[in-house]
Amino acid sequence: MYVNNSYRYRQPEIVSGAYGDVNGDGTVDYVYLTAVKSADPSSPYVERITLNIQDGLSRRVHTIPLDESGNSGYQPTVFLGDFTKDGIKDILISIESGGSGAFTFDYIYSFVNNQARKLFDFDQYNKLNQYTVTYLDQYKIKVQSLATGQTFLIDISGRGADYLSQIYNEDGTLKKQISGMADGVSGFYPVDMDRDGVYEIQAYQKISGLYHADSFGYVINTLQWDGQKFAIWQQWLAVFGTE
Repeated sequence: MYVNNSYRYRQPEIVSGAYGDVNGDGTVDYVYLTAVKSADPSSPYVERITLNIQDGLSRRVHTIPLDESGNSGYQPTVFLGDFTKDGIKDILISIESGGSGAFTFDYIYSFVNNQARKLFDFDQYNKLNQYTVTYLDQYKIKVQSLATGQTFLIDISGRGADYLSQIYNEDGTLKKQISGMADGVSGFYPVDMDRDGVYEIQAYQKISGLYHADSFGYVINTLQWDGQKFAIWQQWLAVFGTE
């Protein structure tokens, strides 16, 4: 039996790159991502995404594999910026998962003295930053961050009679206890909130109700390096408006 194993013959290609001093020797380095493209030339899906760093002084290339659970997807990008306040650029990688979940696979690496150190991993972050989403009487939803203890209330009275009648009695009391859901990271953006040249991160996590497309908005955590890890500096809930 003949098996078409075209994957074997596809070679990694550069899919994103940026220039900057990431090892701290004062010479500009080339940081780039390679990936194996889909056998379907019309598909933007890529696999085996790998971080590569070419030392600007020695020209040696250092290769850093990404986790198998987050090394494939769409539109992988690399961004260089100082997140740790040491004056040396760090490496931010974001990859879109695609599909209805629209998650992102996100990493931040330090490469000071040519030593790769992972500062942020999306999977660990998602495990540490979870939320309860609870429907309340009188057309409200309570969102609570288990990591910070912060609580947010969303008024859903504008959702329309067809939607609300599935959940509430005519007097506004719940027909039964219902919980919504919170996603992992689906947006991961470098921002310089205080314009000091040191970047923070804004991480978005979608809040949904009865089903995934029944979304209310996003919890937005602004993360700041505290010397050992990225910690939550500010936490907001951004809610979609209603017509």
